[in-house]
Amino acid sequence: MFHDRVDSQNAPEPVGLYPHARRAGNLLFLSGVGPRKRGSTAIPGVELDGRGNVLSYDIEMQCRSVFENVRAILEDAGSSWEELVDVTVFLIDIDRDFSTYNQVYAEYFTTHQPCRTTVEVARLPTPIAIELKCIATIR
Repeated sequence: MFHDRVDSQNAPEPVGLYPHARRAGNLLFLSGVGPRKRGSTAIPGVELDGRGNVLSYDIEMQCRSVFENVRAILEDAGSSWEELVDVTVFLIDIDRDFSTYNQVYAEYFTTHQPCRTTVEVARLPTPIAIELKCIATIR
C-alpha cells in the first residue's frame, strides 16, 4: 500500500521528525496536532516564565487553535472537517479543562460527530494543554 506524506503549509511545523499526516488508501491519519500557529513557538493563551514553565493558560483559546490547525491539515490533504471519523483528545488537566473543551468541541461538531476518545496525560512534548490525534477519510 502506498502511503502519501502530507505536509501542510498552513498548520504549525511539527516539533519532531514526522509528517502532519499520511494517507493510506482513502484514510488520512493525522499526527498529534497542537495549538501553536505556523511560524511561531508561541502558544495561544499560554503565559510562560523565563524558564519556559507555564504560569497560566486559556484552554478555550487552545481548543479553538488546535481545531483550526486540524482543519488546515485536513483541507491541505484533500479532506475536510466533515470527513473526520475518529478524534482522540489528550488533555493535561481533565478536571480543570474538560467542561470548556467539551463546550468548544460542541460548537465545532454541531451535526458531524466522529467517534471520540478523551484522555488525561501527565504532560505533552511542548507546554500545551491539548493535543488531537485524528483519522479522516478522503473521497
